[in-house]
Amino acid sequence: MVITLTTDFGYQDSFVGIMKGVIASINPRAQIIDLTHGIPSQDILAGALTLRHSIQYFPRGSIHVAVVDPGVGGKRRPILIESTGNYFIGPDNGVLSLTLFSKNGHYITHLSNPAYHLQPTSMTFHGRDIFAPVAAHLSLGVPPTAFGETLDGMVKIELPAVVRRGHRLQGEIIYIDSFGNLFTNIQRHDLTGIAEDRLEIILGSIRVIGLAATYSTVAEGDFAAVFNSWDLLEIALNRDNAQKKTGAKIGDKVEIKFDA
Repeated sequence: MVITLTTDFGYQDSFVGIMKGVIASINPRAQIIDLTHGIPSQDILAGALTLRHSIQYFPRGSIHVAVVDPGVGGKRRPILIESTGNYFIGPDNGVLSLTLFSKNGHYITHLSNPAYHLQPTSMTFHGRDIFAPVAAHLSLGVPPTAFGETLDGMVKIELPAVVRRGHRLQGEIIYIDSFGNLFTNIQRHDLTGIAEDRLEIILGSIRVIGLAATYSTVAEGDFAAVFNSWDLLEIALNRDNAQKKTGAKIGDKVEIKFDA
């Protein structure tokens, strides 16, 4: 059974290793895969996006643990979601919500049964004391219903809408990767019927004309607008860092102008 881990813990501290130790102690045969531990600190949307665009590359029945949890120990609930044959474990703060591709066909369990938690249970490290042990027990065949009561709903986050006014589209930056590439919320279908070679993509004082097929389509040091592997419009700087060059941040507006 595959168990993936997605956190904002980084690699300096022992938190990730401890979670793996807990899982291995309960199920030594579990296959643990680090999806990433480089989610920006407390950035729930970045965690949700990373999970959303990764799960299709894992076998059906995988268990995905996501711990981006600024509200740990507070009122937010620890939950387990069963959806399309896969399992998602983490805090009920929206980090798991972008993995639900349909309104129906998913089941949510409140992880309220202390029999499957480490004791004593810390108020600050539920990754170790709740999420890791639940994932391990689930991988051994414990049914979701054993972990607690069923919930009718969960906290959801939504991507900001792309706004169209006349011959303009307005989106915004929603994610910045480690290369400094600027991911927007603009998807390919948002440009249906629009001539891609005549677009003008505007970020602050930066103007990019047309879409590029690859980063290297443009000269070294030039900006390029591409649809990336997440199928989102991205502004990149060939052989350089677009975020550092522009000073862009999450939420900055990106405008597209086009002809009729």
